[in-house]
Amino acid sequence: MRVALATYSTKPRGGVVHTLALAEALSRHGADVTVWTLGRGGDGGFFRQVDAAVGIRVVPFPSVENEDVGDRILRSIKVLRAEFTPELYDVVHAQDCISANAVGRCVRTIHHLDQFSTPALAACHERAVVEPYARICVSKAVAAEVRDGWGLTPTVIPNGVDAQRFIDGGSDSASRAEWAGQLGEYVLAVGGIEPRKGSIDLLEAYALLVGKRPGVNLVFAGGETLFDYRGYREVFDERVAELGVRPHMLGIVDDDALPSLVAQAAVFAFVSTKEGFGLAAMEALAAGVPVVARDLPVLREVFGDAVRYASTHAEMAQALGEAADGGRGTRGRELALRHSWDDAARAHLDFYALLGTDC
Repeated sequence: MRVALATYSTKPRGGVVHTLALAEALSRHGADVTVWTLGRGGDGGFFRQVDAAVGIRVVPFPSVENEDVGDRILRSIKVLRAEFTPELYDVVHAQDCISANAVGRCVRTIHHLDQFSTPALAACHERAVVEPYARICVSKAVAAEVRDGWGLTPTVIPNGVDAQRFIDGGSDSASRAEWAGQLGEYVLAVGGIEPRKGSIDLLEAYALLVGKRPGVNLVFAGGETLFDYRGYREVFDERVAELGVRPHMLGIVDDDALPSLVAQAAVFAFVSTKEGFGLAAMEALAAGVPVVARDLPVLREVFGDAVRYASTHAEMAQALGEAADGGRGTRGRELALRHSWDDAARAHLDFYALLGTDC
């Protein structure tokens, strides 16, 4: 079976991580897989090495000075559409709104649902939900949102997790010691400063935590995004000054260094306002790191009692402190180990077979 997986970026965002891991697992199970993406900022490949069995097609996407977000997204669709060759594949599977609009008739994984105020982007989002001929969601909660909002019934196939990679990160004492020397004791968040990640809420909670736990640091890793969050970042920076705290901004961390960074954290903060699964938090559990998550139905579904939940800033601060004091455990690791990319790949192949190869 010839499968095209399409994603919008080469950078380490959750949907891109998912796409590459799924592609490699599908290939291990006999599929002929090619990943299509846009090479933003001159990128000629992905943020990490991809198994040689997986084909890679990176479509050049040069930057345009002073281009606003809406125009950049619409240009992304146009550029990818012009290069994509659907006739070469039995299944075309889009992983996000941009690729779903670009590749034509496709399967779509809806990782989470967004809200856009710009009419053109709202229409783009709508098309990416309703026009695919089949849909997958990575959690029952997101599938229920799609059903309630559009009357559609996606198939639920949970994410896999590369748990062993983060287990090994916990055993990398030399790299962990380097992070400890650089950052001390720290609360870690992955994903950059943006509204959906609840970054300002975490900052407020950290200010309360550090008042009771002097010396603990707040660390943000990642941050690559397609959207313009400058206004949100300005508010974040204003609160940093007003609260008198100094979070560490690491930016994009090399993929090989990420497991030890996660494993060395005293606690992993996952206070997103909207998620589809929570892959980064599951990776932290694999590393043995306690997780504090926002109390959302989707995270209750995925994580059960393996994490602590909080809603308010005070609750988050308390939960972060308790998690850091509670040390590491195995319950979360056992949960992460139950989520296999090979299982996810087999479920996808069964799903594709039900669709037939004349797609």
